[in-house]
Amino acid sequence: MTIEQLAETTGLSKGFISRVERDQTSPSVSTLVALCDVLNVSVGDLFKRSEQICVRAEDAPRITLGGKDMHEVLMTPRSEKRLQMVRTVVEPGGHSGDAPYSVAVELDIVYLVRGRITMRFADAVWELGPGDSLTLDGREPHSWQVIGEDTAELIWVLMPTTWNANPTSG
Repeated sequence: MTIEQLAETTGLSKGFISRVERDQTSPSVSTLVALCDVLNVSVGDLFKRSEQICVRAEDAPRITLGGKDMHEVLMTPRSEKRLQMVRTVVEPGGHSGDAPYSVAVELDIVYLVRGRITMRFADAVWELGPGDSLTLDGREPHSWQVIGEDTAELIWVLMPTTWNANPTSG
């Protein structure tokens, strides 16, 4: 929203809004509430402190999402609701399981740190190497397997989190 649009919507002058934006003046509480209403921002959000939560690799909780010959850890706090990041280390020959699976998330991104994998879908097959990523709808049945004799390391980003969703066989 431009300053002009905000001024028109709130009935405040463009100059006043500009001074508030540049921290040259402070709005009254009623003006602040009006600005927040128009901008669809909670007044309380203006006073929230950002939160940083560090998950150390050595402290990351082990999780099991299925599959064979792999070690999976959760790299985001369990309290995080917006996204979930999982680090998976898979031994040569390891795979996602005997049948295709899906996860009840809208967005699933896999980034391959090292090794090689094949991702299989009903209508496509992708071979990924180090540095490659693949974005997919987690609800689409798929499977994957490590290719070759090297251990693979994958980073999965799932949005939203899977806390209330269970993988389903396809």
